Amino acid sequence: RQVVTGSYDGTLRIWDLHKEACVSSIAVNSRCSDVICSDYFIVSGHMDKKIRFWDCRTQTISNEIHLQEKVTSLDMSGDRTQLLSLSRDDLLRVMDMRMNNVRKELRAEGFKCGTDWTKAIFSPDGNYVVSGSIDGVLYIWNVDTGKLETSLVGEHRATVNAISWSPSGDYVVSVDRAKRATLGTDF
Repeated sequence: RQVVTGSYDGTLRIWDLHKEACVSSIAVNSRCSDVICSDYFIVSGHMDKKIRFWDCRTQTISNEIHLQEKVTSLDMSGDRTQLLSLSRDDLLRVMDMRMNNVRKELRAEGFKCGTDWTKAIFSPDGNYVVSGSIDGVLYIWNVDTGKLETSLVGEHRATVNAISWSPSGDYVVSVDRAKRATLGTDF
């Protein structure tokens, strides 16, 4: 079993859990903000405004997507067909992994990506996307329509950085910069 980490020192590292050691290091020369994996590739988001796709076998870049601003977050849908990115231009992109193109761009009035580590994630069924904002509001979009479904106001008074959807999809846990965690169920 292996784990992949991305670092602000500009490297991706592959760790062997049985050996409890780093078994490979890949120099990227850009700070890594997020990394996700599938069976065949690694996807990393970077401060140099790029999303990089790495071949797991050769550990070389198979594709690069250039964005307008720093990448803060990556997530993959449960069926592994869609990639979600969030960047500092306040834009969420849903990409089709099979066609290698942007399927939807998600925006909302008032939504602002508050930090270089603000996260956005798919719902367990892949039909929705949620992210927190600098204004403390949680924004939820419908992936198929690209429209804002709802916004959850009032629970946070600081920038929302971290977010997680329950496996059932019934609630969302969010954490803000003031270290306040909330459980949202009204969506």
